[in-house]
Amino acid sequence: MYFERFYDIPLAQASYLIGCQATGEAIVIDANRDVTQYVAAAAAQKLRITHVSETHIHADYVSGSRELAHVAGAKLFLSAEGGPEWQYAFAESAGATLVRGGDIIRVGNIQLDVLHTPGHTPEHLCFLVTDGATATEPMGIVSGDFVFVGDVGRPDLLERAANYEGTMEAAARTLYASFGKFRALPDWLQVWPGHGAGSACGKSLGAVPASTVGYEKRFNWGLAPMSESAFVRQVLDGQPEPPRYFAQMKRINREGPPLVLGAPRPQPLPAAQLGDLVAAGQLIVDTRAATTFAAAHVPGTLNIPLNQSFSTWAGWLLPYDRDLYLVLADDESARSNAIRDLLMIGLDRVAGLFAADAVATYAKTAQLERIAQSTVADLHDALAPNGAVVIDLRSAAEWNGGHIPGARHIPLGTLSQHLDALPRDGQIAVHCQSGERSSIGASLLARHGFRNISNVQGGFRAWAAAGYPVTRDGASE
Repeated sequence: MYFERFYDIPLAQASYLIGCQATGEAIVIDANRDVTQYVAAAAAQKLRITHVSETHIHADYVSGSRELAHVAGAKLFLSAEGGPEWQYAFAESAGATLVRGGDIIRVGNIQLDVLHTPGHTPEHLCFLVTDGATATEPMGIVSGDFVFVGDVGRPDLLERAANYEGTMEAAARTLYASFGKFRALPDWLQVWPGHGAGSACGKSLGAVPASTVGYEKRFNWGLAPMSESAFVRQVLDGQPEPPRYFAQMKRINREGPPLVLGAPRPQPLPAAQLGDLVAAGQLIVDTRAATTFAAAHVPGTLNIPLNQSFSTWAGWLLPYDRDLYLVLADDESARSNAIRDLLMIGLDRVAGLFAADAVATYAKTAQLERIAQSTVADLHDALAPNGAVVIDLRSAAEWNGGHIPGARHIPLGTLSQHLDALPRDGQIAVHCQSGERSSIGASLLARHGFRNISNVQGGFRAWAAAGYPVTRDGASE
């Protein structure tokens, strides 16, 4: 048996290629939209992808299962569990085989036993993998978003991301019941989860790529002995705010992701055209580093630096119903990485690209803008009565762990919804934990016409390290 794990760092997402070396057949489970990587890996091992499946309707990235099955000429296997509301709308048109718990998928000598493990989502499946050429019992379980290393799948996304009101407590109880199937598995089984550290599909995912059933039963908090009511309280407490784009992912993945391989890719545009697009009110995303953008940028552009968090904040802040244009650093990798990261979360409407020198071209005929940078000492001095409005852009968990007295808590992902409540004639200082998110927030405010903005370098971490007052749970220290 051949086994290969693929891990997408920006998405903190894992997918798996499992092949029978005797017959040359292979299956890919939980493919993302970059389907060429699986085709190339299979070919390198003299395998052909004959089967494609996934554990559930994903909320955090666009599934590549439909596209991969189409490209590879493979059979597509999708869950038939979860009830009428959680059926794949495109299953029939894609010629998919629907499977339920108890079914078996055979890939050459490899046997995949299907387990229905609802809770994270109603239709969720896991796959027990047996190498039939050498064994009669399974080697491991592809656990999707059911059990992670050190954590368990969150049951609140249907309510908090997909707007299915009143479902998260019932889903938490369902998840608790599903753990009985996991605890019944042999301790030696390897656990191959769908996500790692940094994913918003749980609150404390480990960075280790795999585990065992026995280890998770001993050390995973979600599998510890506790009552159902205690589990429900703990699993729902402290979950990170799901990015706004999760609702779009659920819809796209259920209805059927559009096929993009071979579609025309966005092309570079003349530098002189940038000014025309800005004047026309088009959405321009400047992906250069935050410090570069702050020093000089085209007015009206939004800065989302092209780093590991790019797709997360793009999904939070960019609309799905309009074209967008990118300003990129001057290298080919920036171009391909930015487009790839946006495609991964379904932001397909990139209408054109500009090299970084387009900013200098714009400066020849119009004024560039800058975003002021301030230190925590500057901020401390500005907090005098009637001084600066301080906006804390961190998460609720970070805010509850300590914040600057008098600050307003507006998580970055929701900032655009609170613009009308902010003063346009006073000083606004924005900060986060270390400065990355606040740079994006400052650019968003500038794009919407706020002018007296400063970004606090070092953020709350620098504030606390300097010994300035911190409020925790209503008390200052």
